[in-house]
Amino acid sequence: MKSNLELAESAVELVLPAIDNMFKQAKRKELHIVVINPTVKPWESDFESAILFQRSLGNPESWAVEFDKLARAKAKQAWKHSFSNIDIQSKHPTLLEEGDVLWSGSFVYGGIVVACSGVEPEFDMLASGLIAVAFEQLAVHEYHNDKLSEPMKTFR
Repeated sequence: MKSNLELAESAVELVLPAIDNMFKQAKRKELHIVVINPTVKPWESDFESAILFQRSLGNPESWAVEFDKLARAKAKQAWKHSFSNIDIQSKHPTLLEEGDVLWSGSFVYGGIVVACSGVEPEFDMLASGLIAVAFEQLAVHEYHNDKLSEPMKTFR
């Protein structure tokens, strides 16, 4: 089976055409993507060690805002609480702590946390959701192929 890093990279590549199309409607064509390792839990690790993959689209040197920093803050908030940060901000604001980001743009799908920053919050969340679902479904595909090739395999 492919590693989670390989699957995350493949998921981003898979959805890049959709993100490029999204850029046609967005105010900017800049995005920072953060994918958290779904096997690392907040009680087991510090946040920086939980980051599986990051990628910047556009030219980070010319960004007016540190979108990488914002994307990591969104990812950390979602990872810590296992909720997309729009849910934290709109339904569970008691979870907000001093210094927490107040922009949405993360997506939690099963154990996968993805956060993006660079475009409008709704587009950040859209990109995050596309990547998260693609990551999980590529993993499902790998799992099924692995089981077909080795039906008696007991452990990963």
